[in-house]
Order: sequence, then structure tokens, then C-alpha cells
Amino acid sequence: LPRMSEMDVNGDLSDVEGEDEANAVRELTKDDIHERLSLLWRIGNGYTFVRLDLPNNSLSDVSVISRYSHIRFLDLTNNNLTDLSPLAAQDHLLWLKVDKNAAASFKGQPFAGFPFLQWLSIAANRVTDLDGLVGPAALESLNLTGLTTLPTWCLLGNKLETTKGINLPNLRKLYMAQNVITRLEGLEKLERLTILHLRDNQLESLDGLSPCLKSLQYLNVRCTMYWSSQTRHVQRGVRRVLETLPLLSEVPKVPFFRSFVRFYCTKLLYCVTFGH
Repeated sequence: LPRMSEMDVNGDLSDVEGEDEANAVRELTKDDIHERLSLLWRIGNGYTFVRLDLPNNSLSDVSVISRYSHIRFLDLTNNNLTDLSPLAAQDHLLWLKVDKNAAASFKGQPFAGFPFLQWLSIAANRVTDLDGLVGPAALESLNLTGLTTLPTWCLLGNKLETTKGINLPNLRKLYMAQNVITRLEGLEKLERLTILHLRDNQLESLDGLSPCLKSLQYLNVRCTMYWSSQTRHVQRGVRRVLETLPLLSEVPKVPFFRSFVRFYCTKLLYCVTFGH
């Protein structure tokens, strides 16, 4: 069963990196679905399989999936999908993983139509901006490393240059490592955010961190351009910005070590790594 509350985002994209499969691009069939359905679940007065795993199938068309609206957990990792609109009928989805596909935009995508979706990962696609991003109220986790109520979101390994456009006030976990983000914008709307993961980007400053991030408990900006200079000016700038965050109102005076430093507060761990 997929774990909606946890995700390994500290390492490399081991599950989404590598050479593309040499298989011919193809269309999803009913036979494919029947072979890969699992996890028996009670629905109303009966039972049905609610988990569908379709990774590494070179799929470019999954239209047939619209006939299976009972699916709760769906994995489409490492295919050739540019359009996710055929998933619109999956209005009972709780968990969706579409890592390493070819989606380049959120416009026209069906995420807003998933009222129960709690975990979404779109790592290692071709997303360059967040225009058109609208999500469900239940979403808590979003992995963009590479939705309005999404708890977790992963956008890891894409081509995003800014954090602007994330209008998800109930978002709690945001993973945007391994993009090309140079500036932090629009974060003031994420008042419930507890985790912000921005490792391996090109941040020029932390000026976009907002005092409105009153729930933030973990911030990771390791291996970014901002930390290439270990001057006292940069160190003072870090402290000044972090002290604007509510949970960092009393940052302890801990010296900056050469390669690793942690600030411990009552509820917040702030972690920065210089170098690699």
C-alpha cells in the first residue's frame, strides 16, 4: 500500500532517473489494467481492486482508464504521458504518482477534479511554470521535485524557475528539489506549510520567505547557489531572514561550520549544507 504520509526526497531520483525504455510507445489496454490491479477494497456492499500499478510501460494514451472510476491508488511512473486529462474520471483517487513522464504544463490537467486526493508526485517531468495549477482541497503533500488542499506535493526534477503560482492554502509538504529556482515568490499563501524542500536549486536569496509561513518546521536549501559564498555578510543575511519566521523568533546563536550547520528551535530544524 502506498504511504501517503511519507516520501524519500533527500536522495537522488533513483526511482525516476535513468535511460528511457526502448519499448515502442503504446496505448493502455483493458488487459493491461486487469493484469495489474491489486488491493481488494470494500466499496459499498461489495469489493473491488483499487490499486493500479502501470510503471515502465511506454504508455502515451491511458484513455481506457476512464472506465475504472473505483481506483484509489495509481502509479504511472516512467511512461510517455503529456496529457493527464483521461484521468479526470478518477474522482476517488487518494494517491497519484506520475513521475518521469512528459507533462510540460498544469493547464488542462485534471487535478482540481480529485476531491479526495491527498498525495501527488509529478517529479522529473518537463514542467517549467505553475500556471494553471489548481488542486483539490484534501491535498496535503505535493512533490514537484523535478492543489488547493493537497497535503503533499512533489515537483522534484522539473525546470521550475520560481515558486510563484502555488495557490494551495492547505498544503503542508512541498518538495521542489533539483529544479532551477532562482527566487522565492508567492509563499505567503502557504500558511499551513510545515516542510519546504528546495535542495539543489539556484537560489539567489531567501528574501521570499514570508512571516506568513507560521507553521514551517523544516526548510532545506542545501547545495544552492546562495551558499557558494561563506562570508559573514551571507551568514548575517541568513539569520536576519530566518528570524522573520514565527517558529524562529528565538534562533540560538550557533556558529556556522564549514560544511554543515543546524539551527535547533523548539519546533524547527533548519539545515544548510555548503558545497556538495
